[in-house]
Amino acid sequence: MNSRDLLPMGEISSRSGFAASAIRYYEAEGLITAHRSAGGQRRFERGVLRRLAFIRAASNVGLTIEEIRDELARLPGNRTPTKADWHRISKHWRKRLDDQIAALQRLKGGLDNCIGCGCLSLRSCAFSNAGDWAAERGPGAQLLPDTLRRPHPVKRDSSS
Repeated sequence: MNSRDLLPMGEISSRSGFAASAIRYYEAEGLITAHRSAGGQRRFERGVLRRLAFIRAASNVGLTIEEIRDELARLPGNRTPTKADWHRISKHWRKRLDDQIAALQRLKGGLDNCIGCGCLSLRSCAFSNAGDWAAERGPGAQLLPDTLRRPHPVKRDSSS
């Protein structure tokens, strides 16, 4: 591979919109790969930009790092993914997106009354969560659909 075909970290960062620390994190997680220059600097193949775009979209859909890794593993390792490749793996998202859309629509419809937090601070909670029964199900907004209650991943510091 010609070194002119490899992009430095700064260009990958500016073109992808990801901070260099995020790119290092995704490399450490095995989602992207980099080559090293003679001086040890990271150099990336142009196809990494597509993978980073995929990572951003998948994150916005709500996929975890593990799920993103599984989806990227479906891509061919020896060539740049085609439109058909991306279509094939994005099919796995459709049900999740439909569930999220339905949950968000239910949330939107109930925002004026309650967001399912179980706080009993509103008069309507006496009806929807009488006796604070939701507290028995665990912490958090138990009346929210599960797709809206997934914990947010904690990002570790990848600069070390």
